[in-house]
Amino acid sequence: MAGLKGNCVVAQSGGPTTVINASACGVIQEAARHEGVFTGILGSHNGILGVLHEDLFDLTRESSRTIDDLRRTPASALGSCRYKLKDLDADRADYERILEVFRAHDIRFFFYIGGNDSMDTADKVSKLAADSGYAMAAVGVPKTIDNDLAETDHCPGYGSVAKYLGAAVMEAGRDTEAMYTTDSCAVLETMGRHAGWIAAATGVAQRTPEDAPHLVYVPEIAFSIEGFVADVKACLDRVGRCVVAASEGLVNDQGAYIATEAGSFSTDSFGHTQMGGVGELLKNVVEADVGVKCRYNKLGTCQRTAMHFASRTDVDEAYLAGQAAVRAAVDGVTDKMVTLLREGDGPANYACRTGLADLRAVANGEKLLPRSFMNEAGNHITDAMRDYVVPLMRGQADLRVGEDGLPVFARLARRAVKQKTGRSYSITQP
Repeated sequence: MAGLKGNCVVAQSGGPTTVINASACGVIQEAARHEGVFTGILGSHNGILGVLHEDLFDLTRESSRTIDDLRRTPASALGSCRYKLKDLDADRADYERILEVFRAHDIRFFFYIGGNDSMDTADKVSKLAADSGYAMAAVGVPKTIDNDLAETDHCPGYGSVAKYLGAAVMEAGRDTEAMYTTDSCAVLETMGRHAGWIAAATGVAQRTPEDAPHLVYVPEIAFSIEGFVADVKACLDRVGRCVVAASEGLVNDQGAYIATEAGSFSTDSFGHTQMGGVGELLKNVVEADVGVKCRYNKLGTCQRTAMHFASRTDVDEAYLAGQAAVRAAVDGVTDKMVTLLREGDGPANYACRTGLADLRAVANGEKLLPRSFMNEAGNHITDAMRDYVVPLMRGQADLRVGEDGLPVFARLARRAVKQKTGRSYSITQP
């Protein structure tokens, strides 16, 4: 794909994060440095849906201040989606529509910021383009707070959610310590459907045995109600109080989600189970089987967009990943996702560089928390987990603060690009 010239389009997909806009900023600012390659820089409103609906906007018409402020703005400024493209062999309509829009706007570069489903979309679009004789480059930029993408040491978004939840559990621990004569237990429910990276990160907050969290539970280790009750009782005997961090995706030894006892689940458009209910379930277990009062906290979407306590390392690496995607495309690379590669021995010598992985390998893979990152009992982290995550949490992201004391976030004007295909397009799922 060397020597390719034309418009590029950047899109965001999946759940928002604190730093996904930093990646978009990296793409946009780096693309602007290669005017001889990119004839225009377009944004797609709401991920791949913006392409399907030909809902594109001109990012070169945004102010330089607005683009730069994306580095300090959480969530997905371009707009996101959870639209699942059908299998290419079963239904090519969506893919052909994407290529129709790409041809109409001379889009030769597709930068998709997202998780494994997004990488699957980019891969299939690129393959169809090649089969159709349309020259284009597709490069993915990793994004997920879950930290479960294959082929990369870690994912942009993870370091910030780890830092925020580490602080949250520390604060919840001090609250419980102050009130332990009446509220001796607390449960913090974290995101994490299959992988326990987020819950495990809270373990860093325990600097001394008295510090929260006293217990940590992840989906990779089968959860036992009886074992949990015993753990809580032992902690109460030892410390006098107990603060628990638990992933929403805890499963029993049969592989069934334990939270099914707390209510029914729904699924999103990717077919992923929509989790929740673990915190309330464990609270009820503590009160019924341990016999002490327990509170539970569920931060929900707050944990993935907490820009006010974002990791500087995370923001910088997200921006770097966006830059690397553009540089790879300029060099003729396609069908790859940018990866983050760890260098240095231990937290003190941590460094990060970028690499590349096949889109298909990322789309079909999943990275679970290693067993060695949890202790033998399966109820807290090891030093190996601490060494892994601490470098990713370091530093405080820059914020622009208004006169009211609150952060100032960017909002794109999204000046629309005139439609050229001459037809609308209906999708087959919400």
